Amino acid sequence: MRHWRFLLVALLLPVPAAATAQSVPLKGLGRFGGWRDNALVGYGLVTGLSGSGDSRRSAVTRQALRNVLSRLGASVTSDEISSRNVAVVMVTAALPASANVGDRIDVTVSSIGDARSLAGGTLIMTPLLGPDQRTYALAQGPLVAGGYQFESELNRQQRNYPTTAILEGGGTIEVPVEATVLAADGQLSFLLSDPSFATASRIAGAINQRLGVGSAVARNADEVRIRYAGPADGLAGFVAQLEAVDVVPDEIPRVVINERTGTVVAGGDVTISAVTIAQGDIKVTVTAERTASQPAFYAGLASDVRSLVVTNTKLAVDEGRGDVAMTFPSSSVADLVQALARARVDTRRTISILQAIKTAGALHADIIVR
Repeated sequence: MRHWRFLLVALLLPVPAAATAQSVPLKGLGRFGGWRDNALVGYGLVTGLSGSGDSRRSAVTRQALRNVLSRLGASVTSDEISSRNVAVVMVTAALPASANVGDRIDVTVSSIGDARSLAGGTLIMTPLLGPDQRTYALAQGPLVAGGYQFESELNRQQRNYPTTAILEGGGTIEVPVEATVLAADGQLSFLLSDPSFATASRIAGAINQRLGVGSAVARNADEVRIRYAGPADGLAGFVAQLEAVDVVPDEIPRVVINERTGTVVAGGDVTISAVTIAQGDIKVTVTAERTASQPAFYAGLASDVRSLVVTNTKLAVDEGRGDVAMTFPSSSVADLVQALARARVDTRRTISILQAIKTAGALHADIIVR
């Protein structure tokens, strides 16, 4: 079989036709202004830990436990508390845009002391505060850590991160919340997840076609203003009607690269201009061999004679027999990746090639490296 040191591949691939764009319901393209979650945070104690809680070095833990016991009628000093079955934690949750008293929400609990694990612990009743320092929910219940950590005689076994736990449905809403999507001027604001002037214009056009000319206007690339003149009790039905409007979104050409896993994800219609790619490498290997030179003599001992260690190095240069040169007419990233795979170019080098093509101005898409 004949080996080629330099492989020239000319691929005359036609430009693929753009795929037929699909319509998407309006609710899949963004959200209405005012409809958002709100962050809640609290500070509490986890009890029932099997010796994996905070140590006596954590003064804040002893103080917090003392405060809890004093509210329950027990009077103790900080010096009298030495248990490692307690851990001080931060409690976080997301308050929905609309919630009623008694609704349940999930809670995340994270250790802020030197606890080794929260597995098996129970969160004591903790108020969850909003940005306005108002209590919106209360959290309490047994934790699910999803991991463990055991340590003995300087040996440790750990799975996942046991210092963070989940309390599913452990938060109870205490203050009702109702988001306001209708502004004082009688308009709704629809905010796009991916700003695009083309998509915003298409949304406004689709709404005007459904509700009449002048019902919506694209304010900028990420916002569409919609006029509402109906009664207050009809707003829910009006929003539901808007969410069902079908829109063909503008496709933003992107190539997503994950260097850690070597993954390249690109749309089939991401194109490249005519480009020539030459890919090759030189591999240099240096090996060292050490030998000992032992002097030999016939009789007697010589105190001034010692063994000599000699190091011999060997240098090998591999110019890379898999060098590849390719010439592409206008084609897509999918065709390029497939051709590089047939030429046995690994994923890491494919990523470097895509970045070089983008630098050269031949790749017509945004590269997002994660």
